Amino acid sequence: MPRPSVTEDVFRAVADPTRRAVLETLMGAHDVPVTELADRLGVGLPMLSRHLAVLRAAGLVSERRSGRRRLYSLRPEPLHDLYDWAALFSGFWSERMQGLRSYLDRQASSDTAGPPPTQEPDDET
Repeated sequence: MPRPSVTEDVFRAVADPTRRAVLETLMGAHDVPVTELADRLGVGLPMLSRHLAVLRAAGLVSERRSGRRRLYSLRPEPLHDLYDWAALFSGFWSERMQGLRSYLDRQASSDTAGPPPTQEPDDET
């Protein structure tokens, strides 16, 4: 199976919680003004501008100017490559979760069996 072509920029972009919040805010919305994004996220414009620059460089958002306003939209295509890359590890996590489930089942069945019987000390001293 060929490796998905996810770039370092996309990983770096989604690594930050504020940038993930920007992507979530833009999901299902088109042409959101930067001031509205800042208000929704509760961040200042200078900080938001730096985050948007990272997202633009990764190809995750597009910017369109309308007069003096800057409008942003989500471009989800690079996220497909990220999703495909992460899916390579789904078997790994399935195995780990199955192992955890088996362990917890064994623990639960040993708890219902009760504690092991204790031996009485010998009185031959």
